[in-house]
Amino acid sequence: MGYARWSSDAYQHLRASYANKSRDDIFQANRHRRMNAAVNPYGIRVRESRDSQRHPNSLAIGVFLDVTGSMGRIPEQLVRYKLGALMNTLIAHGVKSPHIMFSAIGDHLSDQAPLQAGQFEAGADELSDGLSKLWLEGGGGGQIQESYLLAWLLAGRHTSIDCFEKRGQKGFLFTVGDEASWERLSPEQVQRIMGYCPQHTLDASTLLREAQRMYHVFHIHINETSYRNHPEVIGFWKSLLGERALILNDHNALAELIAATVAIVSGHPFEQTMAGFKPAAAQQVSQALAPGTGWNRRSSNTTILPL
Repeated sequence: MGYARWSSDAYQHLRASYANKSRDDIFQANRHRRMNAAVNPYGIRVRESRDSQRHPNSLAIGVFLDVTGSMGRIPEQLVRYKLGALMNTLIAHGVKSPHIMFSAIGDHLSDQAPLQAGQFEAGADELSDGLSKLWLEGGGGGQIQESYLLAWLLAGRHTSIDCFEKRGQKGFLFTVGDEASWERLSPEQVQRIMGYCPQHTLDASTLLREAQRMYHVFHIHINETSYRNHPEVIGFWKSLLGERALILNDHNALAELIAATVAIVSGHPFEQTMAGFKPAAAQQVSQALAPGTGWNRRSSNTTILPL
């Protein structure tokens, strides 16, 4: 997937068309209260990011959005207002062929759709359509843990990306939410979600290491909800990912933070990247990245500590 070309004009047309639409008009799975078949991971084999004539040097970027509770506002904001900021910033900073896979995370203990698996896309219509296929279920278990480890399972075992397989260039994987992750998946839980039954329980640290083989893995903690500055939540991510756990105090700057992280890790200077943003966004992104002033100079992920 990912053969179309990004067009700012096409996105501006789409953005205008959303002006008079409700959330449920855009995310129609909300009306039916069930997952769209196109993003159901049950029986999935692989999601692909492939080079093409238009994109000879594609870069795979997975964005897994928490859609529990109040987190559903973030996919809505992305599709209504922020796709342009994300794609235009990436392209302007040397990432000429970003392939983005928007997916969704819930709670595998309580939700109907704990994982929704998008496709890698590059065009404005395709990216908008992929985002709007997500069901903003709004569930969650209320136990400061959601199923972010499902993102690592999907990325590590069910994606095939040319940037890594052809060129040895890691893709990028972002989980976005406000809680910690569950630490394990039983074979029965994997069977229910993915359609196959592993021999043993899957633990989060193993799944993360598998994802890190092909991806630079980050988590963005949205530091605005009842878990703002929560020591257990932030401590969990810092112990797991170190400087690649990013604390964002304003969700309105999420697109800019993702784009800036990819650009900087890909070699674009920090100061030049920040100069391309409006002051409010630049301040939020700088604060999120400031604790990790050294990570952009390292080629590998931080050491994974035991959960």
